[in-house]
Amino acid sequence: MNELAEWDIVTGVGITALGVAAGRAIETHREGGLVSDPYAEAFVEAAAPPVPLPTRLGAAEDLGIPWESMANYMGVRSRFFDDYFGAAGEVGIDQVVLLAAGLDVRAHRLDWRPGTTVYELDAPKVLAFKDGVLEDQKARPRADRRIVPVDLREEWTVPLQQKGFDDSRPSAWLAEGLLPFLPNAAKERLFRSVTELAAPRSRICVEHVDDVRGMLQEAQFHDMSTRFGIDMAALWPDEEDFGPAEWLGEHGWDVDVVRSAEVAERLGRSLENPGDDPMRSSVFITAVRR
Repeated sequence: MNELAEWDIVTGVGITALGVAAGRAIETHREGGLVSDPYAEAFVEAAAPPVPLPTRLGAAEDLGIPWESMANYMGVRSRFFDDYFGAAGEVGIDQVVLLAAGLDVRAHRLDWRPGTTVYELDAPKVLAFKDGVLEDQKARPRADRRIVPVDLREEWTVPLQQKGFDDSRPSAWLAEGLLPFLPNAAKERLFRSVTELAAPRSRICVEHVDDVRGMLQEAQFHDMSTRFGIDMAALWPDEEDFGPAEWLGEHGWDVDVVRSAEVAERLGRSLENPGDDPMRSSVFITAVRR
């Protein structure tokens, strides 16, 4: 297992997961929040990150980071994927696979179809930290939650099946906040593996940034990297764009694509950040296995 599997929660990709949790905490505490995450704030507090991360907008005014814009996006993104899982449950799907589950607690905060199993795949140290906080909070999942500590750049299908995943039954998959960190070869392996395990009528939902280079060139990403002490450009492989929607469409999936800004508008939010919109190239891809 390579060094990527050793990410902890206050360095590299781990601290980006904490930043996402902070965004969800802000969204949870604001009036009219699009998502309610009762443990996001606890994750931020327990990690004691080297850079203070706000969990309420009132505490985020002077940090030089567009926290309100980030919280807006995290709220829109989380709500879209939450609704996706609700729709999957309505058609009888009771196997859920979270690829790079991070610090989201969908197994604990969503109302799942009775008998649903939620598989959480992520780096061992991230999952260990997550479970420690959830235990301290006496959190109880609303589904059969099974963690699968893996490096998604390496073989992960066997560990998933060893935890009980049944590839003869439909399943619902999510790749949220994952693809930018994977080189193209790993992205293709990931989608190929999902396709091999996905029975007909299975679903997958993917967050995709189709202009990673453009985002990395924006001033606020440079400022955030400096403040957090991480090099986002080093974490995101510098390669030509990989098109998940095109790949899925060519390999047995019926695909639908929507811009995150359009989803935000439907939900009564705006992702506009005048002059420098970090989420301008984000799309949500939903596909159903033929």
